[in-house]
Amino acid sequence: MRASVSRVVLPFAAVTLIWGTTWYVIKTQLGVVPPQWSVTYRFAVASLLMFGACLVMRRTLRFPLSAHGFFLLLGLLQFAGNFNFVYQASRSVTSGLIAVVFALLVVPNTLFARLFLKQPISGRFMVGAGLGIVGVALLFERELTETGWSSAFTTGLALTGCAVILASISNVMQGTARARSYDMFGMLAFAMAYGTIIDAGIAWVTSGPPVVEWTPVYVGGVFYLAAFASALAFLLYFNVIRIIGPAWAGYTNVLIPFIAMTISTFLEGYRWTPIAAAGAVLTIVGLLIALRARSVPAGTAAAGGTTGRS
Repeated sequence: MRASVSRVVLPFAAVTLIWGTTWYVIKTQLGVVPPQWSVTYRFAVASLLMFGACLVMRRTLRFPLSAHGFFLLLGLLQFAGNFNFVYQASRSVTSGLIAVVFALLVVPNTLFARLFLKQPISGRFMVGAGLGIVGVALLFERELTETGWSSAFTTGLALTGCAVILASISNVMQGTARARSYDMFGMLAFAMAYGTIIDAGIAWVTSGPPVVEWTPVYVGGVFYLAAFASALAFLLYFNVIRIIGPAWAGYTNVLIPFIAMTISTFLEGYRWTPIAAAGAVLTIVGLLIALRARSVPAGTAAAGGTTGRS
């Protein structure tokens, strides 16, 4: 039980808390600096931190050429495509609505895990995930009903949907036996580095030469997103995926909007309505149901070449 708490529950909670704050920090990255360059700076710093950690901890940085193909694909999907879509969407869609759409990540994660990793789908888990998603939608009921369906808004939602699919594919990649054969630190260092190169290419082509806003808020935001929301959070999150699988770990995205709204209550004066309160209750109930739905012990699944999460 203690091993489960230290290896799964605590990292799961840490990732949820960290990513629950990023929706607000990302706002500090939009404005003077084109979003493409903000994404580039974030993962440039994150990759340097990961390489530094590898050197300090004497983690291997030697991988076969085939491994670098895997790292390149991960960097393209997770650290380039996913985040460029999210930052672009943030220009026309509120962070709350993006969080709501990302709560749906648990669905493709579960379906892809079933399709590619042969993980069983528990009916109880799907019920819990469904309640959680409905709860998150109720949390943002006001935004969902008051936002006009302009072309910019529709495009923003479409971009967010693309980000969800790319993130889900990269999540499922971490549930494979091949991913677990690579050292997590070295894998993330190279994947983030490849993602940074792709990000820089996209930024230069679409936005021109680099632009930097040398203010404490912007630079501090880049460092926070790089060190905590990227290097640390992905290290913890991908490790949890390797233990319990992509479907179950994806429930963090159902809880993150709830955490974000709780923070907003204290920092932005968010006022809870009866509908929003009901949404919070549904989110918690859904989590409790999903937590009890694991039908495949992690050790058993891992022995079969993947990890059980649903």
